[in-house]
Amino acid sequence: MADDATEYLLPPTRVDGTIELREYDPQWPATFEGLATGIRTALGPVATAVEHVGSTSVPGLPAKPIIDINLLVVDSADEQAYVPALEQLGYVLHLREPGWHEHRLLRLDDPRVNLHVFTAGSPEHDRMITFRDRLRTDPASFERYLATKQRLAGQHWEHVQDYADEKSTVVEQILSDS
Repeated sequence: MADDATEYLLPPTRVDGTIELREYDPQWPATFEGLATGIRTALGPVATAVEHVGSTSVPGLPAKPIIDINLLVVDSADEQAYVPALEQLGYVLHLREPGWHEHRLLRLDDPRVNLHVFTAGSPEHDRMITFRDRLRTDPASFERYLATKQRLAGQHWEHVQDYADEKSTVVEQILSDS
């Protein structure tokens, strides 16, 4: 495997249809807090930050019913420092992306979680937090993103990642707005 190749340890999530968006659930923040406490307890000082990201972190925004969490560690490439402890909590390592911020993705089935692991100081983590905060505080950005999500969710997708990738243009536009 090339150093920068994406390595799927499990197959990408197939949809072969439309994306299910649910109305915002006011329990999502509490669900995140419980998960974050478990991660912090399991990892101790290895977890330098645990943040709620993605659409479930934005009050009022319809979303896929999956909690997205960013976990920052000293070195995300050092999987032995955090993966075994997360596996004890039920997380499963799904993919490695060494060429994209040394990103790792672990998943949990109940509740449904995408746990994104980055090295502390990752610009991608900062970008995700900036985007989340923009949606929380700027009604025009919120509405623009919502309209895009709803339009795209109604289209046919082979994989969930295809839908996520298609949203990247509006995400970049919102981030570039001052």
